[in-house]
Amino acid sequence: MEQSVAVEWSDVSVVLGGRTVLDRFNLSVTGGSWLVVIGPNGAGKTSLMRTLAGTVGHTGTIRIGGDETGGVQSAERARRLAVVPQHPVIPPGMNVFDYALLGRSPHQGLRFSPSERDRRQTAEVLHRLELGGFTARNLDTLSGGERQRVVVARALVQDTPILVLDEPTSFLDLGHQLEVLELIADLRTERSLTVISTLHDLATAGQFADRMAVLDGGRLVIHGTPAEVMTPGIIARHWGVHADTDVDADGSVTVTVRRRQQA
Repeated sequence: MEQSVAVEWSDVSVVLGGRTVLDRFNLSVTGGSWLVVIGPNGAGKTSLMRTLAGTVGHTGTIRIGGDETGGVQSAERARRLAVVPQHPVIPPGMNVFDYALLGRSPHQGLRFSPSERDRRQTAEVLHRLELGGFTARNLDTLSGGERQRVVVARALVQDTPILVLDEPTSFLDLGHQLEVLELIADLRTERSLTVISTLHDLATAGQFADRMAVLDGGRLVIHGTPAEVMTPGIIARHWGVHADTDVDADGSVTVTVRRRQQA
């Protein structure tokens, strides 16, 4: 049975400050898949994520669940996709639980206060991210990595069919990077989520994606499975480094970057 398309970009371009940062981007994402967008710094990855969030102007057409985003109200967009931006705005003076609980706002409709179910779902996600002991802590008192986990928690609490994650493991140590990504992978299976993310760590990206896309200079240069995309030649061409890649039995790719030869 053919799977539906969750997100589709058609000839999407973004111009910022007179410079084209995303140039005629075309790609569709199948429902239930995990697309990881990779590319060197300045490639246009964040701008691509912002087109889905609706926080940057663009030309071309974007569809979410078959509907053009221009005709989708912001509240409905928030019920369809949850966004973790690269640089989230953290409200001052708010504690961890209340901030994560904001993820339930799109589902409250005319209710102006969260239900017991909203609170229960929030507590469950915080617990799974090892933040259960932080619920009363003020966000201002957390480390960068702890705040990042709370931001991810809020997006997971939002309970949407699509997750959009722009560098969701920024500021996290290696253990917590894997913890967050493993949780997203588990929830993707449990809830049949579609995940669209950027990741700067090629080794991590190759372990979790089932589809990958490389952006460089604002243009899509290749997309496909991790094995098709993460080859030594492509890594050398777009990142300027030498790497060895091994394709595992499950289709994931292990990347080992080699130090340049010393004179």
